[in-house]
Amino acid sequence: MHTHIYKVLVAVVGALLFGGCSISYQFSGTSIDYTQVRTISIKDFPNMAPLVYAPLAQRFTDELKDKFVRQTKLQILRENGTLDLEGEITGYELTPQAVRDDGNTALAAMTRLTLTVRVRYTNRVTPDKDFERTFSSYQEFDNSRTIDQVQEELCRELIDNLVNQIYNATVADW
Repeated sequence: MHTHIYKVLVAVVGALLFGGCSISYQFSGTSIDYTQVRTISIKDFPNMAPLVYAPLAQRFTDELKDKFVRQTKLQILRENGTLDLEGEITGYELTPQAVRDDGNTALAAMTRLTLTVRVRYTNRVTPDKDFERTFSSYQEFDNSRTIDQVQEELCRELIDNLVNQIYNATVADW
């Protein structure tokens, strides 16, 4: 009798501990349901900013595509993807910052480079996630250096930041 009760008790406790609840954690970095979403189209983002840095548009578009290739299983299409990203670079601006007094004149000690992109996102599976939004990023540099000296490095950082913002807004879990 005691053996039977012991076996039943072990079975009940085992079921409660191992079968009654389970905790699982899976980090995929995306909220994509790959059974419904298999493709994304990313159109070229032309540079419509008043100040133009020639390689900017191509680098931005390439980095955006690369992000989705590296971090999702989505196939990249030129157009008509289940998800669709398009837009344009709307701002590439230099703004004086941190003004210092140089005796007779006020000079900017720092300059801010700001990159702004307008994005239109379409989700053909979940249309309530569609949006048109502007994303912006900036970096400051010391005026002892010229824009020509820092432009390449700053643009790389700005593009990386914007691509992450867009990725997070479209397919990331958080």
